[in-house]
Amino acid sequence: MGAQSAEAEFDAFYRATSRRVVHLVYGFTGDLTVAQDSTQEAYAKAWQQWSTVRAADDPLAWVRTVARRIAISNWRKRTTQERAYTRHGTHDTTGPPSEDRVAIVAAMRELPDPVREAVALHYIGDLSIDQIAHETNTPAGTIKARLHRGRALLAQALSPEENTHG
Repeated sequence: MGAQSAEAEFDAFYRATSRRVVHLVYGFTGDLTVAQDSTQEAYAKAWQQWSTVRAADDPLAWVRTVARRIAISNWRKRTTQERAYTRHGTHDTTGPPSEDRVAIVAAMRELPDPVREAVALHYIGDLSIDQIAHETNTPAGTIKARLHRGRALLAQALSPEENTHG
């Protein structure tokens, strides 16, 4: 494959899939900046190894896995940085998110990491239970249990009774 056709193929792959990866990582971390940065870094790695990645059974699965791993690392670093910003102050230049988004992101952040990962991959990444099991090297039964637990915890966290002030 020529350099121009490889570049065109990668560009088409990126345009068709990158938004879904950002949404998935955002659902996993609850941090849009980490999601965007991690996704960009994963696609940069995919481009560097495009001849190998394009030949994989599922190049998108490769990118999703790399983006999640990068996000976990970056998210931990950002959490430490945010503690420092909280102590010293920072300025937000974006408008406020909707109440629903705040509630969902807050609820997702409260889920245990493996449960949050399964919920994000299934409901945001639109992956089947078998795909999640394959990508995370986890038994399908465990993924089903994590999804069940995640739905229950999210329902509890987002129930109207929990959010009323009395």
